[in-house]
Amino acid sequence: MADEQTVDTQNLDADQAAQDSGGDLAARVQVLEEQLAGAQDQALRVAADLQNVRRRAEQDVEKAHKFALEKFAGDLLPIIDSLERGLELSSPDDESIRPMREGIELTLKMFQDTLKRYQLEAIDPHGEPFNAVQHQAMAMQESADVEPNSVLKVFQKGYQLNGRLLRPAMVVVSKAPAPVSPSIDEQA
Repeated sequence: MADEQTVDTQNLDADQAAQDSGGDLAARVQVLEEQLAGAQDQALRVAADLQNVRRRAEQDVEKAHKFALEKFAGDLLPIIDSLERGLELSSPDDESIRPMREGIELTLKMFQDTLKRYQLEAIDPHGEPFNAVQHQAMAMQESADVEPNSVLKVFQKGYQLNGRLLRPAMVVVSKAPAPVSPSIDEQA
């Protein structure tokens, strides 16, 4: 019987060792599953980050293409202003300068057509409501003819490139006329 007890004890030890190694195996499987889940999560995050970087780079390239002419166009605006001012100051009725005036008009039209092809648009807000985003108020003037905060005069046109403001329009804005105080005849 002692031999049987020894064999039973050995079997119990073997069963317990198998259970322990099975427990170790289950614990190891659990740890490996957690590591696998962590690695999959990290791989998803890296893929998402890569996609975000790629999208941002595409947007930066698109903006660079869209606004590459911004500085160059800004440098051309004073030339357009000078041509427009020359037309304003010259008389269309003066026959002696008619050929020069026509040349200026044609040059200005070519400039404006070229700028339009590259999505550079003029902002000429005469008569429109004042917009602080696109207009720069240079002065205010009382006017009973138009509503308050309307553009009365444009000193200098503004420009935008692909919808982005390049230069605000410089304008005179209307304000309501001051109320006339009735004079009271105190001697009456």
